[in-house]
Amino acid sequence: MRKRALASFGGILMVTALASPANAEVKLPNVLSDHMVLQADRKVPIWGAATAGEKVTVKFRDQQKEATAGNDGKWRVELDALKAGGAADEMTVSGTNKLAIKNVLVGEVWVGSGQSNMAGAVGSYAKNDPVLAKLAEATYPTIRILKGNGKWAEADPKSLPGFSAILFAFGVNLQKELNVPVGLMVGAVGGTPSGHWLSEDALRSDEAVKGQIAESAKTYDPAKQQKAYEVALARWEKDVEAAKAAKKNPPRKPEAPTPPGAVRGGKEGKAGHLYEAHIRPMMPHAIRGVLWDQGESGTAVAGVDQYVLMGALIKGWRKEWGQDFAFIYVQKPSGLGCAWDPTEPVTDKADKFEPLPAAVPADGAYRELHVRIMEHPNTYMAISSDLGPMTHPTNKSGYGARSARVALGAVYGRKVEIYGPKYKSHTIDGGKIRISFDHIGQGLAFKHGDKLQGFAIAGADGKYVWADAVIDGDAVVVSSKTTAQPKSVTYALAARHTWANLFNKDGLPALPFKIDVAK
Repeated sequence: MRKRALASFGGILMVTALASPANAEVKLPNVLSDHMVLQADRKVPIWGAATAGEKVTVKFRDQQKEATAGNDGKWRVELDALKAGGAADEMTVSGTNKLAIKNVLVGEVWVGSGQSNMAGAVGSYAKNDPVLAKLAEATYPTIRILKGNGKWAEADPKSLPGFSAILFAFGVNLQKELNVPVGLMVGAVGGTPSGHWLSEDALRSDEAVKGQIAESAKTYDPAKQQKAYEVALARWEKDVEAAKAAKKNPPRKPEAPTPPGAVRGGKEGKAGHLYEAHIRPMMPHAIRGVLWDQGESGTAVAGVDQYVLMGALIKGWRKEWGQDFAFIYVQKPSGLGCAWDPTEPVTDKADKFEPLPAAVPADGAYRELHVRIMEHPNTYMAISSDLGPMTHPTNKSGYGARSARVALGAVYGRKVEIYGPKYKSHTIDGGKIRISFDHIGQGLAFKHGDKLQGFAIAGADGKYVWADAVIDGDAVVVSSKTTAQPKSVTYALAARHTWANLFNKDGLPALPFKIDVAK
């Protein structure tokens, strides 16, 4: 039996035969296969393996590029920027052998990644999403899909059931508007934290990550944490016995304490095993951007929050991919807000508008943190608060359409509003705060109920009370009769904020925020 060995090139593992004539053959990764889409308007890498010193020639349309395999067997060429559209063509890659890649298109290429809401397949969600079901019945000659480290396929009723529902809906909406071929590549795994989706080097070299770990380490007490864990573990063991007796599902086992910077669940205690398995094989295929849907499972890196971790992930992907692509992520938590028009297909699963609760909720810290991710360069958020709730929202067609709207406005320059009102600045006049917004679109408005609501004010005591709020042109004036000297103002700062009803007239909900207004 012929011995075999794993050879790595460009981060892609390939099986090669030792001391065999087959070793001389030019080989390509799966991402370069029949039916693929090449990214338009930028350099297009084509790469593979061959015998050291072997000359490789790549031909596509009117271009011919040559390279020589290095001592490690790697070779790479870059096609000059291509124009989107045109008929499908054949690409040839020649060395001692000749490979023909058939039915190749040029257009827009996007990668989808994250956890279960990105991994969730068309076949699983179509039964509860009539729009998605209808879309999945058609054949799309100019939409191509690739799952994991597989090969490209045309999007049709045969290939779509196992493909990402949200990424497919995103691609359909893009293709319809742009009228060019669209390539969609997905690498996602349910229940996974962001800390498993960036390389170990990207994590450890990031200055913000290092700073947050250092700050967390200042207050980390191993003995105290271990004692608290042992108490929690003992309680858990009793709860498990009680659950068994009652024939109920047992509670989740508490996690053992981990020092700041440690990666929970990582392979050999390191970050990146999912990145290496699902993302690196796509590199360096030219892309326009990434659509990311993850956040429910946090970071799994002790002492590092989602905002900082995502900054390291985004920078790391761009550096290792060699491209400064756009990054769009879906807002978390999913849903839990009301919609401008709950009869629209995109938002018809939204929560219903509700009156203000008696007390101002205090569970909005993660929502605010997640909104902040858009502060990273060339990074945009797809608002989801008005799209429908649950850990696994059922209307993936709506989530895909909203994400495509963000791409069209932020990446492709279409004149479409991508956000609801977003805090810009404020001024103080006595006890009143005048708040100005970006993304007012066609103007500020409130919907549902008989007044604008969702703003809260706190004084020096830090206790929030519901505020009076009125729209004044392109601003909102906020005040409270019980708080003469306001120190802080929030809007919609709660995991569930169905009672917050500020929108722009483009139909998009205002983004949650917290501001310090003390002089």
